[in-house]
Amino acid sequence: MCEICRNEERRNGQICVVADSRDLLAMERTREYHGAYHVLGGLISPMDGVGPELLQIQPLVERVDREGTGEVILALTPSVEGDTTSLYLARLLRPFTAVSRIAYGLPVGSELEYADEVTLARALEGRRPVP
Repeated sequence: MCEICRNEERRNGQICVVADSRDLLAMERTREYHGAYHVLGGLISPMDGVGPELLQIQPLVERVDREGTGEVILALTPSVEGDTTSLYLARLLRPFTAVSRIAYGLPVGSELEYADEVTLARALEGRRPVP
């Protein structure tokens, strides 16, 4: 367990799942997330010979069950491997807790005309009401 997750103030019933420690640091830079983390150590990638058994998935399931986690937030790369890992984890964890995924879309300051179709589609999927 890292220093962040040992901090009692961060134990708010949320676990943010990331692929590696660089992703954890990127999430921390936002100063918006105040829960614990779980680092998988990679993403499921059959083409590269990486299956679920090679990642820190079983410890995540045990931790969610043991700690009575209220929500798991999947913060994985928007790629084939990230999507595969997210779907796998969501199906595995739903019997134990709520599972959500960070939204994907257009970066701030970008122009719509230069965005690709997948990015625009994800932006539409992740839309929310205007306050």
